[in-house]
Amino acid sequence: MKVFSSFDGLLWFVLTLLPLVFLQRLLHREIQAVFLILSRSERFTVTLFSIIFLPGVLLHELSHYCVAVLLGVKAARFSLIPQVLDDGRLQLGYVETAKTDFARDSLVGAAPLIIGGGFVALVAIFPMHLQPMWDVLRNGQLGLFWFGITGLFTIKDFPLWFYLTFAVSSTMLPSQSDRHAWLPLGVTIAILIALAILAGIGPWMLTYLAPPLNAFLSSAAIIFGLSAAVHTVFIVPIFLIHKALAKITGVDIQ
Repeated sequence: MKVFSSFDGLLWFVLTLLPLVFLQRLLHREIQAVFLILSRSERFTVTLFSIIFLPGVLLHELSHYCVAVLLGVKAARFSLIPQVLDDGRLQLGYVETAKTDFARDSLVGAAPLIIGGGFVALVAIFPMHLQPMWDVLRNGQLGLFWFGITGLFTIKDFPLWFYLTFAVSSTMLPSQSDRHAWLPLGVTIAILIALAILAGIGPWMLTYLAPPLNAFLSSAAIIFGLSAAVHTVFIVPIFLIHKALAKITGVDIQ
């Protein structure tokens, strides 16, 4: 039981990250489908879609750029102009950086997740005051939790903070190109952990390293869970609009 409690943060990390990845992709697809059905124009769809997520895209690319500069990695080009790639994926922006060692490449690639997650956490704690609601939810006080939800609408500038949370959380996940150095980094860390266990310092790691790592993963899980909840708010109405437009116009997007 003690070992499980030392790694429950990892469990919550996975259980909140996977839904967020799924919900993000689903919501993006549904929004693009609505715009395409209404406009019948790929250019209009790409432009409007990029405008909606511009704050998040800007923070995403600035995160890459700033962390690259701090780590001494040369950044060549910076762009916020959306474009459809050859494989059909939509690229809302990019930062070209020189290839270095996999440690710095991994940090540059993870920058949007770290900085974007930090932004979402700060908004949740300060302007929106969600920390007490999280404590209430963990204690199983659902009635008090839903009462707190209704009170969110009285927060000053709530629509703005909610929109920024949505835009940032929906664009903070690293892209495929951002993750290119994660595999060798993960393999290296796994080898180092295995060597440490073989050397007999496994119990020491479990005692002194596992608790702060577990706390970090638990905090990340809260951010991912909040982001997934924000996406869920939008998915149902956007999905219903998509299906209604498809039925009315007789046109749908595969």
